[in-house]
Amino acid sequence: MPLLVVPVREPGSLAQSPQPVITSAELELRPWCAEDAPALLVAFADPDIQQWHRLSLESTAEAEQWAASWARRWAAEEAFSWAITVGGQVLGQVGLRGVDLAEGEAELSYWLLPAARGRGVATRAAGVLEEWAFDVVGLHRLELGHAVGNTASCAVARRLGFSFEGTRKSAYLQPDGRHDAHMHAKIKPAS
Repeated sequence: MPLLVVPVREPGSLAQSPQPVITSAELELRPWCAEDAPALLVAFADPDIQQWHRLSLESTAEAEQWAASWARRWAAEEAFSWAITVGGQVLGQVGLRGVDLAEGEAELSYWLLPAARGRGVATRAAGVLEEWAFDVVGLHRLELGHAVGNTASCAVARRLGFSFEGTRKSAYLQPDGRHDAHMHAKIKPAS
């Protein structure tokens, strides 16, 4: 069936190229690789990440599989994830989930290793990815959701200028049960 609207970005257009490395003056966002397994095992063993994440990685092989899965997700244009690095050291993850190129929408996600927290790394990395998503990919809307109790993520959303849109009741199933979720969004700035 023909569409009545023009897609924001033609589906299939990103997968034609490899996932890019995105750099700023302060950090680099690069695709995950098998050599990141030790950092991933540390991250997924962290109690704070376990509190707000639904996956665990219990072996090097699982961590390597997790890293490799992102190349497939890039090719399918469904979700993208990058290692946040400074000087080659992995500090965390930033990514886009629920990517819909035709609609021009995605959800921003991030987490940090304990040693990287409290220094503005999540805000800077998410800001770099936001700029890429709006200016290079051409997305129109980014969403950011987090469990209400995850006050650190709420602070990142506010610092990035995401508008609070409301609370979704019992929206996230976490290891300790259901949590309400705050929903934030940002629209591509007018040029």
